[in-house]
Amino acid sequence: MVARLSLIRRYAILGFIIVGYIIFQFTRQHPDVGRMSQKEGLRANSSQFTLEGEPFRILGGSIHYFRVPRAYWEDRLLKMRACGVNTLTTYVPWNLHEPERGVFNFQDQLDLKAYISLAAELGLWVILRPGPYICAEWDLGGLPSWLLRDPDMKLRTTYPGFTEAVDSFFDQLIPRVAPYQALLSRGIEELLLTSDNQDGWNLGGVNGVLETINFQKLSPEGFKYLDAIQPQKPKMVMEYWSGWFDLWGDLHHVFAAEDMVAIVTEILKQDASINLYMFHGGTNFGFMNGAFAIATPMPKPMVTSYDYDAPLSEAGDYTTKYTLLRNVLSRYHSEKLPEVPSLQARRVYEPVIIQKHLSLWESLQFTEKPLKSEKPVNMENLPVNNNNGQSNGYTLYETIIHSGGLLNSMNNVRDRALVFVDKLFVGVLDYKMLECALPDGKGERTLSLLVENSGRLNYGKLLDEQRKGLVGDIELNNTPLRDFIIHSLDMKPGFVNRLSASGQWNSVFQKPSFPGFFHGKLYVGGHPRDTFIRLPGWSKGVVFINGQNLGRHWSMGPQQTLYLPAPWLNRGNNQVVVFEEQETDGKIQFASEPDLGMTVDVQ
Repeated sequence: MVARLSLIRRYAILGFIIVGYIIFQFTRQHPDVGRMSQKEGLRANSSQFTLEGEPFRILGGSIHYFRVPRAYWEDRLLKMRACGVNTLTTYVPWNLHEPERGVFNFQDQLDLKAYISLAAELGLWVILRPGPYICAEWDLGGLPSWLLRDPDMKLRTTYPGFTEAVDSFFDQLIPRVAPYQALLSRGIEELLLTSDNQDGWNLGGVNGVLETINFQKLSPEGFKYLDAIQPQKPKMVMEYWSGWFDLWGDLHHVFAAEDMVAIVTEILKQDASINLYMFHGGTNFGFMNGAFAIATPMPKPMVTSYDYDAPLSEAGDYTTKYTLLRNVLSRYHSEKLPEVPSLQARRVYEPVIIQKHLSLWESLQFTEKPLKSEKPVNMENLPVNNNNGQSNGYTLYETIIHSGGLLNSMNNVRDRALVFVDKLFVGVLDYKMLECALPDGKGERTLSLLVENSGRLNYGKLLDEQRKGLVGDIELNNTPLRDFIIHSLDMKPGFVNRLSASGQWNSVFQKPSFPGFFHGKLYVGGHPRDTFIRLPGWSKGVVFINGQNLGRHWSMGPQQTLYLPAPWLNRGNNQVVVFEEQETDGKIQFASEPDLGMTVDVQ
């Protein structure tokens, strides 16, 4: 870090936005800028922002470091700068940086300082949105799930259990960015801003704080509102939504490039600053996708891809939006824009043939010790992960039954459960299907419910209710079931690697049982290249490459491919493990282009 920092003359904050933004100033390696750096940062004392006393327009774009493989950070940022964007915006996901209470991770993929420093070296300013709540279509809006172990927790309030946890996190986060500035209570002296969509305009602002707005379709009311409440202040669209997110079971959302660029052009003609959310969306790797539910109590989870129909695609490809946007932004630079970087090469690998398999029940020996409990326990309150509970993945609940009949979830399944009797599949319980018929039988039989956390809501008034697994009683023939054995299946890399290395797999010649884990080897000759995984003969599950969780697949779509970045592949053999819930044709296929599903225009 010392060598890298020595390349940059000075870091200073440009501004902080109350809902969670910090803007950092990075001087380019120019002596005149270095001389001025002792004066002042970003200011909003007139109709234009000023930086070091000179007029400054923020031409921003969002790229989240946690959604892009670290090896590709530089590639994506160079493409951003070549488009004419001068300011990088990123969130900070608390739930990744503090996965267990008091255990912090700012290394490797989560090395925030390295990301900020890289942006500086490449000549970009940075807006940092530190949270603690970030929304972002990210699980629980970036808040760690262990907060929900407190039955009285009230997230995003002054509830002491919440604010004390925030303080503890900020005690770790803020010193890492303190050279670039900090929060108001911790010494920030620079510009403060808030950011709201139209629903938030009538809720007021904060005295002395610059208000900015968010939208996608151009609304004259937005600028009129800003002019009315803060005349002779700079206008900014803090989130201009370049596309939209996708939900399982829906279509792939697109927003026409010509429409997007026309609105960007108009925003800039209004002498406003802008930040495109997103410039490059990336991927919801692992189980970190959020979920959406505004008008219904039945949330829908986000898909694995966070392509967002942004100017730079999920895999870093240029789009029509990028080309048109670059043409517009070039008019706001006195110097010629940098040349556009070349694209990453792709490869369509030979199909991987599944060589062995292991049933869900055979895999339990590689999990933490199960919990015996009279009543169901939600995953966050399980005594796993050093008593921080289970954050993501699946949880298996098993109990003994003595008859068949009607199983009623009492709407206590969060979010989706596969139901088995003596390991035979009998049905699904979710928000719509609350009942399942169990077959008659004699003697004791084992009832199993494999409950998936499909992703917590990331927005709205129900954040406090995002506990997962079984969150209350389930009944058989109107009688609550008791005496459970509960297994945590969060499928972390250690578990997947233990699974891969074990000698207890079954031969492909033995009939597999579902759910199960399926193992194959992907051979990469030469330098690894980006590719996309296709699973047309599979139903629903999760894909792991060399222990790395690529995310969920689900045949219902819209997404039909999973992005596999080259940096996560090795020369030679690569371990491929697929957790599959219901069916497989025994082949993992590859493609050179993504298939994000049938499209629909953003409304």
